[in-house]
Amino acid sequence: MQHIAGAIKNFLKKTGLEKAIAQQNALEMWSTVVGKNVAKNTSAESIEHGILVVRAATPAWRQELQFQKKEIINSINKELRQKIIKDIKFI
Repeated sequence: MQHIAGAIKNFLKKTGLEKAIAQQNALEMWSTVVGKNVAKNTSAESIEHGILVVRAATPAWRQELQFQKKEIINSINKELRQKIIKDIKFI
């Protein structure tokens, strides 16, 4: 008999929901990954095809985050334990 957690994981994988759940988790962990100061001036809005869309309060914040993009992507993917985020678009 298969353990319930394994059955659920298999179901999520077969139906394609596993990736959608991971993407939702990435949105929810935005403020944790970037910290209070950045989170106060930004909001993670959506993820589509591995591209996280983040709204920044000002152009200066957009520019600063652009410099940190690679680190942020790596931090989110490390937290998720899989490569879900391929890029970040700051708007």
